[in-house]
Amino acid sequence: QVQLVESGGGLVQAGGSLRLSCAASERTFSPIAMAWFRQAPGQEREFVAALRWTGSTFYYADSVKGRFTIARDNAKNTVYLQMNSLKPEDTAVYYCAADQKYRDYVFETWAYDTWGQGTQVTVSS
Repeated sequence: QVQLVESGGGLVQAGGSLRLSCAASERTFSPIAMAWFRQAPGQEREFVAALRWTGSTFYYADSVKGRFTIARDNAKNTVYLQMNSLKPEDTAVYYCAADQKYRDYVFETWAYDTWGQGTQVTVSS
C-alpha cells in the first residue's frame, strides 16, 4: 500500500516562503492527480492546489493563486508545494493526497484515497 510522506513545514514570518514535499513510498505509483489540502483549527479541510500526474494541468484555490506553485518530479514520485508571500491566514496543517482510483474530482477531498500525515505550517504576523 502506497504511503505519502510529507516534509518541509515550519514557522515562518509573514511574507516568507516554505516548500513542502510529499514523497510516495512505492515505485509503481501512477495516480491520475495529486493535491495539497489544508486544515486550520476549527475549520474544514480545504483545497489548495492540484496537478495531473501526467501532462501540464494545474489547479489552484483563488486564495493562493499567484503565491503558491505545485510541481512534481515523476522520477522521484514526489510532489511539491512552493509557498511564497505567506500570510498568517495560510497557517494550517497541510496534507498531500493522491487519487489512485481515478475518481477525477480534483477539488474534492472524497476523491482522494491516499493521504499523508500532515505537516504544520505556521505564519506569524
